[in-house]
Amino acid sequence: MSADSKPHNRLAGDLLVSLTTFVIFIIGWEAAVRGLNISKIVLPPPSAVAIALWESLRGGELHWHVAVTLYEVLAGFLVGSIGGLALGFVIALSPPMERIFYPYVVAFQTIPKVAIAPIIVIWFGYGVASKVVITATIAFFPLLANTIIGLRAAPQDQVEMMVSYTASRWQVFRMVRLLQALPYIFVGLDVAIVLSVIGAIVGEFVGAKAGLGYLILQKNFNFDMAGTFAILIILSAIGVGLHGLIGIAQRRIVFWMDMAGERVVGA
Repeated sequence: MSADSKPHNRLAGDLLVSLTTFVIFIIGWEAAVRGLNISKIVLPPPSAVAIALWESLRGGELHWHVAVTLYEVLAGFLVGSIGGLALGFVIALSPPMERIFYPYVVAFQTIPKVAIAPIIVIWFGYGVASKVVITATIAFFPLLANTIIGLRAAPQDQVEMMVSYTASRWQVFRMVRLLQALPYIFVGLDVAIVLSVIGAIVGEFVGAKAGLGYLILQKNFNFDMAGTFAILIILSAIGVGLHGLIGIAQRRIVFWMDMAGERVVGA
């Protein structure tokens, strides 16, 4: 067996185990609900959730709510990521700026976003804008923290070597610090994109006219637990899909990490 086939076989084996675990979990869930005669209001069986999911997708109304939530997630993620990257660059490269701004950033981060979400809704209204702002505040900090750590993780000997060759600060930043920081930045992006889904739903819970969070509140009010679980599945699929897209981008851009991993596997 070649060295190249080993990672693929391991991946196929892990996927098989994961799928088997999922099937066993679903069968056990269905059997427990039916065997223990648990009310559908308390815990719906997977079959009822699947029917509710199919009916929601077939009805067409769900598509609009998915589009609204997805827009809030992506717009908030974009705004928060740009803000976190920009401030992270400034703080990492300027110690005085860190002493001035970072304590306020940490103080703001410690405030539960659920607590300030009603204030943001009052300021920006019940439309999409308030949800984007709430999502951006949640996505902001992971990018900020990882950008600072990544830029400061550059080996000092490489920085000094570049300076000794009369490299400018921009060249040192672009050729050493930024390359070293990219893996950290992508970790921050990965965390931020998942948290953005949570941020959008939190904003919709506080006040919204559309979106998956709005639908969850409606279905909870009507005691439609199967419909609620169906929406939760859609939210999970959105989160997993966005996480996968960040992973693909990371493998494309920070390709040297995969190359290093392949050398270790093939050793």
